[in-house]
Amino acid sequence: MKKTILITGGAGFIGSHVVRRFVNHYPEYLIVNGDKLTYAGNLENLSDIESRSNYRFEKIDIVDKEAVAVLFSKYNFDGVIHLAAESHVDRSITGPDEFVFTNIIGTVNLLNSARSSWKESPEGKQFYHISTDEVYGSLGKEGLFTEETAYDPKSPYSASKASSDHLVRAYNHTFGIPVIISNCSNNYGPNQFPEKLIPLAINNIKNNKPIPVYGKGENIRDWLYVEDHASAIDLIFHKGKTGETYNIGGNNEWKNIDLILLLCSILDRKLKRPVGTSEKLITYVTDRPGHDLRYAIDSSKLQTELGWSPIPEFAVGLEKTVDWYLSNEKWLERVLSGDYGKYYDQMYSGR
Repeated sequence: MKKTILITGGAGFIGSHVVRRFVNHYPEYLIVNGDKLTYAGNLENLSDIESRSNYRFEKIDIVDKEAVAVLFSKYNFDGVIHLAAESHVDRSITGPDEFVFTNIIGTVNLLNSARSSWKESPEGKQFYHISTDEVYGSLGKEGLFTEETAYDPKSPYSASKASSDHLVRAYNHTFGIPVIISNCSNNYGPNQFPEKLIPLAINNIKNNKPIPVYGKGENIRDWLYVEDHASAIDLIFHKGKTGETYNIGGNNEWKNIDLILLLCSILDRKLKRPVGTSEKLITYVTDRPGHDLRYAIDSSKLQTELGWSPIPEFAVGLEKTVDWYLSNEKWLERVLSGDYGKYYDQMYSGR
């Protein structure tokens, strides 16, 4: 194989799309998917490529320092695309410890193994750390996050990701590890775990359940279609400049309530319900503590320097997302029931 690439968190929402893209686009690469298979990791997301000759799965907890070292020794990786992270803000409020362990300690373990593995020949190696726009804090009604925006995290989740970003940069400056960082806006699309806003709303609307909306629904997010994010990751990994940071945004700012209303309209049409039926399910709930008002990404650096741009208009991407969830009810049922975890035992027991 020309290169051996470790993709951490490759059974998760974004990670599975990145793994699939690399396995399909680079048959000369060996792609190793390292995932702990927590509640958000689902190997069914990759059932279409799991038998490919250039794909391997390794069940690993990146918090386990020795296990990470053994994995690096086994494969002698040329590159790391680090997506493994605890990422749900609400969970970080009720249980911050797990976010500290996975997002900070786990990242340091990967950096230490990369440093040890690459110390003799760092040329051609790359440690690509995937982060979030939440590290920048909250915007007012105007302005955009740029790569020079000062960090101002507001939740245990964003603070843990900010910490890992700083550590990645420190390992580059102190130890010379070749690194790249990207910070992305909110992702949406197929295979997203249904605790996040869009799949949660789709599922609740379909089943005539209340759609919870924080506060008055005034919070604004920039939405990025997950396959666009995967294409950006591909481009940055291959063409990005070592030591640089790239922001990835969808140029799609929406108030949460307007997004929910659009989903209601789409699903009323697709489920052949009278117009306005699903809107009645909207239920306003107590706002999240420290809820950032607005995120918006300036991805002009990525677009100008590397030629990337998001492809689908938001309405098109959202329609594709709704169609996927409506066509994959069994996937959703297994995720909601917890049965998705049985897939690993069925496919990998005894290996």
